[in-house]
Amino acid sequence: MKICIFCSANDRIDPEFFVQTRLLGQWAAAQGHDIVFGGVNQGLMECVAQATKAAGGRTIGVVPRIIEKTGRVSDFVDVEVACDNLTDRKQMMLDMSDLFIALPGGIGTLDEVFTVAASATIGYHQKPVVLFNIKNYWQPLMAMLDQMAEQGMVRGDWHNYIYVADNIDDISRLTENL
Repeated sequence: MKICIFCSANDRIDPEFFVQTRLLGQWAAAQGHDIVFGGVNQGLMECVAQATKAAGGRTIGVVPRIIEKTGRVSDFVDVEVACDNLTDRKQMMLDMSDLFIALPGGIGTLDEVFTVAASATIGYHQKPVVLFNIKNYWQPLMAMLDQMAEQGMVRGDWHNYIYVADNIDDISRLTENL
């Protein structure tokens, strides 16, 4: 399976996010899954790539040309797929991946999560997005989604498109059903 990881490219974040990201990379490699990620050499992106590679796994970096120009491409990318911009990057990641896991991240991560989820809600695919809820990072977003649903802004149950995992065991159970 190809698992796309959406996550922060910042280094100055809670150390526990790095611990859990390493575990995710190790788990993916042990299961024989490829990791698809943004290809950047910083933050959780670099961490998941390094952990995956160290455990014998394969990484696919979908890298915007502007990142290449600034020299921020990870040394832990096995297959580099160049793209023109972030919109292209999201589409390529969507096309090549079977599952999406969102680690803690910022605006870009939110954009990626909702691009995948929104396209699933209207039938473009049936690929799940998993919020890896490390240290309850995604609790405010889940509360917002619940409020949106209560107010009739979300058709159906958002849990049918966006899943929540609190640990690697939850992720493992979710992937067994795919």
